[in-house]
Amino acid sequence: MRQIHSGLVHIVKSKDFIADHPLRGDGIVTSHRGVVLAVQVADCVPVLVADAKRGSVGAFHAGWRGTAKRIVERGVGSMRAVFGSKREDLYAAIGPCIHSCCYAVGDEVIDEFRSQFSYADELFSEVYDRDPIKEKYPLLFLTARAPGHSNIGPQTHLDLVEANRRQLLDAGIAGEQIWSAEECTSCRTDLLFSHRGEAGYTGRMMGVVGLLK
Repeated sequence: MRQIHSGLVHIVKSKDFIADHPLRGDGIVTSHRGVVLAVQVADCVPVLVADAKRGSVGAFHAGWRGTAKRIVERGVGSMRAVFGSKREDLYAAIGPCIHSCCYAVGDEVIDEFRSQFSYADELFSEVYDRDPIKEKYPLLFLTARAPGHSNIGPQTHLDLVEANRRQLLDAGIAGEQIWSAEECTSCRTDLLFSHRGEAGYTGRMMGVVGLLK
């Protein structure tokens, strides 16, 4: 797919479907064997879902915009509606992505999540980012602003992993059938690609899922 940080989910009906239908979106599902579905990420969340009993799979690209648009919840809903998947037969994997330790966000993201999810505040935390320069030269960062009005202080961080896990739960997948990678892409740039951790100069990882012939 050409990923556009959307809530769009495509259903692949045959091997020729993609050639005949250039895809723009962030979710793709199929029950066609011998087709591998893929999403590319470098901080965003790759979510793979499989129903081995009825033979269907889905791959979803969930950045903060796609997460706010419920791409994963929509995708699992498509699998259930189109392929007849039952919630007890679905298994999900959340791949390596940026974790809350490194994912500071602004008011736009906070407002969007609060408008969409009743549990939004549970996804945010206040974090004091460690800055060696500020620690070594604290006097350089003193401000004359009144308390509470300085831009020096904690940042709000978003837990995208938990946000997408909640969507999987809301879609009916049992918690014990959801696996999540522990690695944070921004923390592990020695092992993984991170758009934020490497200031945009990085590669892409790929999450893939498919059904054997």
